[in-house]
Amino acid sequence: MGRARRWARSRLVGSGIGDDEPLAETLILLISELVTNAVVHTGCPAVLRMLFGSAGATGAAGTVRVEVADASGRPPQQRHAEGDDTNGRGLELVDGLADRWGWQPEGEGKQIWCEVDRCGPGAVPPVTELPCTGEAALVYSDTLTELG
Repeated sequence: MGRARRWARSRLVGSGIGDDEPLAETLILLISELVTNAVVHTGCPAVLRMLFGSAGATGAAGTVRVEVADASGRPPQQRHAEGDDTNGRGLELVDGLADRWGWQPEGEGKQIWCEVDRCGPGAVPPVTELPCTGEAALVYSDTLTELG
């Protein structure tokens, strides 16, 4: 997981999001949760993608979209952890930190995605409606492989 976080941090810095910005920390936590869920709950490798929305009319940066795809077609299930439970909080964290999140079928598996607006909730439309200024992908399994 450490390599996935380092890869994501390098992409964030390359997009102009400072390593020490709260936004970077939020995105790294979201990435950690989504990739961990994919690998632990499916036992399959996962593909991590980050997409960076373009600047809006005001010149403010757009939305960052994180996508994690795996080979399992089983839908994600949000659980509600109790007290001292050590598991079951991942999607609750995603729900609380991301401006939007969801999932959709992808090939034989699925893709879980989340979006964080760089200028606060509601500041810009979702990345799917914006031209992308960049996309990066990483395959996460026992060995990390950078794509593109």
